[in-house]
Amino acid sequence: MMVTNSPTAVVFDLGGVLIDWNPRYLYRTLFGGDTAAMEHFLTHVCSPAWNHEQDAGRSFADGRAVLAREFPEALPFIEAWRERFDETLGGPIAGTVEILAALRERGVPLYALSNWWAETFPIARARFDFLAWFDGIVISGEVGIAKPDPRIFAHLLETCGLRADATVFIDDLPINVAAAAAAGLQTILFTDPAALRAALRELDLL
Repeated sequence: MMVTNSPTAVVFDLGGVLIDWNPRYLYRTLFGGDTAAMEHFLTHVCSPAWNHEQDAGRSFADGRAVLAREFPEALPFIEAWRERFDETLGGPIAGTVEILAALRERGVPLYALSNWWAETFPIARARFDFLAWFDGIVISGEVGIAKPDPRIFAHLLETCGLRADATVFIDDLPINVAAAAAAGLQTILFTDPAALRAALRELDLL
């Protein structure tokens, strides 16, 4: 945790912090339990790098076209990522949602900054009621910039009217936490709800 002074606003990542997202929830079913084939697909076809391009604003149609040329035999699996996206969502991370509710009860300004496709975020918004609790949400696919690009933190601060040193950012990926710290935000690396609660108590936010 990087701390300079007491923050007044909290920014949450979504996937891996508040929402249990994992494409394996879907692809275990599609690959019939063949873990090796599934992991090969998620490493070499619908890879993290490919997914990141949609996070950064590329349309699924364009992303599909890139893969279809190289992996035509995998097209049904590629299309399932978009068509059955809801099945990649395991549900809310209950302990973190409880923390979010406690912060809201205390009147702490709450924001979200998430790498997420513009095309699939409405599915999450419709499913998770707590997304309505935020004072502002920045979705990478909607703005065309994805973490850890420093420009997305500048966009967050400007559009939400936040001061970097008075804002604490929570994310489960060290690379994103480091980028937020470089942008001047206070940071907490999310590992589990209990540790997050303790860190927020140290900051007098809970």
